[in-house]
Amino acid sequence: MAPWAVLIALSVGLGGFLLWIHAPAALLLGPLLAGIVLSASGGKVRFPLTPFVLAQGIVGCLIARMVPLSIVDDVLRHWVLFTAGVVLVVAASSLLGVVITRLQLLPGTTGLWGSSAGAASVMTLMSEEYGADARLVALMQYLRVVLVAAVAALVARLFGVSPAHAPSAIVWFPPVDWLSLAETLALAAIGPLVARWLRIPAGAFLVPLVAGIVLTHFGLMTIELPTWLLAASYAFVGWNVGLRFTRPLLIHAAKVLPLILGATLVLIALCGAIAVLMVWGAGVDPLTAYLATSPGGSDSIAIIAASTSVDVSFVMAMQTVRMIAVLFVAPVLTKFIADRLETGRRR
Repeated sequence: MAPWAVLIALSVGLGGFLLWIHAPAALLLGPLLAGIVLSASGGKVRFPLTPFVLAQGIVGCLIARMVPLSIVDDVLRHWVLFTAGVVLVVAASSLLGVVITRLQLLPGTTGLWGSSAGAASVMTLMSEEYGADARLVALMQYLRVVLVAAVAALVARLFGVSPAHAPSAIVWFPPVDWLSLAETLALAAIGPLVARWLRIPAGAFLVPLVAGIVLTHFGLMTIELPTWLLAASYAFVGWNVGLRFTRPLLIHAAKVLPLILGATLVLIALCGAIAVLMVWGAGVDPLTAYLATSPGGSDSIAIIAASTSVDVSFVMAMQTVRMIAVLFVAPVLTKFIADRLETGRRR
């Protein structure tokens, strides 16, 4: 019980500090950093899967409340922009992976699998079959989620965007419509179950999001999300990432950690360059473009987008389209590149 008490205390302290300095998504970043600190220092917390899955469902409901059904029309009307954005992000991540693998900066094809922009669990599982170090692949994938969230919050701050509510204005226990809250919790719980039954990748987040948009659009439900519930959900999403940075993993990766960090920052910079192209070529506002093209951590980006003044519909449409593309295309593409690189070495 002691590790949980330490984790919660650290999360409250760090989250409170980030709220005090008006950092975007403070209630996500505080628990995320607390998880890293505790796990890296040797603390062990048995993380329950069910609350995390429910938390993903609640984040999906949050975005559903903010995104209109017209998001589908937006994607269809701007399909060239969305296609270009998705293709460029996947191409940038693949190119970086090829460079790392050809230069043999990491063992085998580790760099190729670790650089893929999303589908972290799929990439980690498949990587061992192709001579990669699965632990380093996992570190690359989840370190990118941490850095993407941190850099996105920093970019939001640099653009003068503050959280939607100042710390003094936060009402932690507002009046609640209990029927609407019950409906929201049901959607957040049933959505992931449906996703698991249908084997929908990332469905714990996507199914409540899509279903929530449809149900609220037709007036079949009202999404009710009191502040205390959102804070708890953000904490579970943050802990899920932060607690992966265990001491044995960091010791194993110590020698190549600077390289992994550098490669991750290069990928974030490449995606930032794609965002600049979207700003210049399509007139998208800078922060919206940056969040839309950020590589990985869709639930984290959703929380940051929801807490800042950006076009949430555009951000989540781009992130969702890319997530689907990465889940279905990236494993096949990465496998194809890995096979070609392996064949080239044998010649």
